[in-house]
Amino acid sequence: MTTAAPVIEIKNLHKAYGALEVLKGVDISAARGDVISLIGSSGSGKSTLLRCCNLLEDSQQGDILFEGEAVKWAGTGLGRRPSDKKQVLKMRTNLSMVFQQFNLWSHLTILQNVMEAPVQVLGRDKREAEDTARALLDKVGIGDKCERYPAELSGGQQQRAAIARGLAMEPKALLFDEPTSALDPELEQEVIKVIRGLADEGRTMIIVTHDMAMARDVSNHVVFLHQGLIEEEGDPATLFGAPNSERLQQFLSAVSA
Repeated sequence: MTTAAPVIEIKNLHKAYGALEVLKGVDISAARGDVISLIGSSGSGKSTLLRCCNLLEDSQQGDILFEGEAVKWAGTGLGRRPSDKKQVLKMRTNLSMVFQQFNLWSHLTILQNVMEAPVQVLGRDKREAEDTARALLDKVGIGDKCERYPAELSGGQQQRAAIARGLAMEPKALLFDEPTSALDPELEQEVIKVIRGLADEGRTMIIVTHDMAMARDVSNHVVFLHQGLIEEEGDPATLFGAPNSERLQQFLSAVSA
């Protein structure tokens, strides 16, 4: 039996902003159903790596594969860019990104926010898209907020709406960039509950997070980035319970203090 290719595979990825090298050769693979948490101090390259996954950032070296299909590049070094626009659209459509600051459209209701991309990008029938959007808003616990605008919702409700919007694209994987860091602890728990539910469903996710409890509870694999390299990685029980790297020990000690 042929083993399915990973949903996302990163090989020897390098990313620089001018002379500043942020990623220095990173390898990550997310198979279907994997929940991978990226942890590390600020500036370690976590969010940059996530943005490179769905081509929001251009990398200078290395391979990015989506379901076994490698991104096609033109140019080299700082001039390297994806060369196939259809391929980029396909990847971005199948890798829904949930941002730290929600990024909802303020002039649209929550229902319209969730419907917009399926109708405009996927060409879905409006009635079908609306039914799906309502079901997804129910799923994340804010079905009663459909006709509200983002400014009328709490931060936790806005982030759950953003997750529903990502799910509406029926993606192969969800990418979360610090999904709870803009929230106070009570609202944070609302969002973590939704993410935990998605993990239980077998959704493929890559999560950049500062929340070690969430990384421990929802992930099956944790990656600790330090200065643009993977310092240590493994299953949560081992990585949090018996870290090998002195730098990881220092990091975990600092965040739990």
